[in-house]
Amino acid sequence: MTAPSLPFDPIEEARRHWAERWPGDAADEMVAVTSIMRVHQILMARLNELLEPFGLTFPRYEALMLLHFSKRGSLPLGKIGERLQVHRTSVTNTIDGLEKLKLARRVPHETDRRAVLAEITPAGRKVAEQATEMLNAAHFATEPLSDADLSGLAGILQSLRAGAGDFPG
Repeated sequence: MTAPSLPFDPIEEARRHWAERWPGDAADEMVAVTSIMRVHQILMARLNELLEPFGLTFPRYEALMLLHFSKRGSLPLGKIGERLQVHRTSVTNTIDGLEKLKLARRVPHETDRRAVLAEITPAGRKVAEQATEMLNAAHFATEPLSDADLSGLAGILQSLRAGAGDFPG
């Protein structure tokens, strides 16, 4: 569900106020960050709405797909946190949700008694495929952006992520 539309762009209004009070590029920087944060809210709401029929949220979908793509269909919880770049508490909650839906289960690690694996179930594989087909058909909720827009945006954001140390730049 989206909030009612305003008769003006609140981020542009913030830019105007920012530019009046702080010289230089601060207004552009603030607008860029605020815009990214707002787009995150919009995309999460759209994606969660699309995934609702599967009982999934986007974080659950990401974890399910990580398991789906793994060679053995299972990964240690710590590795899931690293790959998804989230705190272990988030991984625990996400896997709890997938277990309730019977899309994944926790199993002991074969060689490390201290480690626990999350393993995708056959039902999880089926839901992963169905949800992905639906998200692909919905262009991952990125309309009205064009392929060129998405490619350019991904490149720009990749530079920011590399600069933050997400991966070797």
